[in-house]
Amino acid sequence: MLATFRKIIHIDMDAFYASVEQRDNPDLQGKPLAVGGSRERGVVAAASYEARKFGVRSAMASVTAIRKCPQLIFVRPRFEVYKAVSREIRDIFAQYTPLIEPLSLDEAYLDVTENLKGIETATQVAEEIKAQIKAETGLTASAGVSFNKFLAKIASDYRKPDGLFIIKPSQAEKFVETLEVKDFHGIGKVTAEKMHKMGIFTGGDLKLQSQEFLVKHFGKAGRWYYQIARGQDDRPVNPDRIRKSIGAEETFSSDLEDLELLLNELWPITEEVWRRAERAHAYGKTVTLKVKFGDFEQITRSRTSLQPITEQSFYERIVKDLFDSIFPLRMGIRLMGVTLSNLEGADEWEGRQLTFNF
Repeated sequence: MLATFRKIIHIDMDAFYASVEQRDNPDLQGKPLAVGGSRERGVVAAASYEARKFGVRSAMASVTAIRKCPQLIFVRPRFEVYKAVSREIRDIFAQYTPLIEPLSLDEAYLDVTENLKGIETATQVAEEIKAQIKAETGLTASAGVSFNKFLAKIASDYRKPDGLFIIKPSQAEKFVETLEVKDFHGIGKVTAEKMHKMGIFTGGDLKLQSQEFLVKHFGKAGRWYYQIARGQDDRPVNPDRIRKSIGAEETFSSDLEDLELLLNELWPITEEVWRRAERAHAYGKTVTLKVKFGDFEQITRSRTSLQPITEQSFYERIVKDLFDSIFPLRMGIRLMGVTLSNLEGADEWEGRQLTFNF
């Protein structure tokens, strides 16, 4: 009996905001461009590939970006334009499948196991979608094709920009073994550093660890790490509406006042919320830090972004800023929590398993 697999495509627009600006203003083409606030203050929301050559990245402070690239051009974001283009792209997706699960305005999963055009291979579907996006919007997209969402997302990033990469079932485990854990979707910077201290640098190293070991050191996320180290991901593409908020909190066995100890407790909570958001494909605009003191008085600190927060580094910076704002402490802390709300995802965009033929 033949094995059965889904056909999943992950589409990721290349430097989306910056590419839209360069498309609409020919004077910006070929130049290092940052979409964001101003040169003096603010954060880079998106960087063109010309700017990325200098090390400019999303979520980077403007002043840092200018130090890396003095000729950097700043353009204010036009979110209504980006949303309109995103709807055009969604309409293209809808010609091939109703199973569309967005992560943000510029990327989405598609289940094309039974596509509407009767195309035999997922690779051909991805090629057609990429060509149609280029023809109708003037923009390029990268596509990853595989039999689950984890691998499809990794594949879409493998040959950027304007790339197409396929990971077949027979290739999955070997491919994952060669990846660095810091490049795994779902493993953040803090977790990667913790793994490095344990001698875990690649998917192969991660695969050598037992599920019990991973759960012991990483909690519930350990089960997820155990699965993805083997290229396993059973999550379906889900076009349903998303939740209104995602959060996690931890009550400490004793009240904490030491900065380092508090940060050691905060980062796993922070990463857990981001992991849940990614698994739900929900990106929020509002980050909230909840703190309960030893006398049970509770305070919250929040910050709201103009656009959904799709970069983990930007999200972590906000959490750290909120954490810094509660100092000096009036007394020890017994509980901390982080919530991501004002979510956008599947609602922003308004399967059977068969033999897989790439």
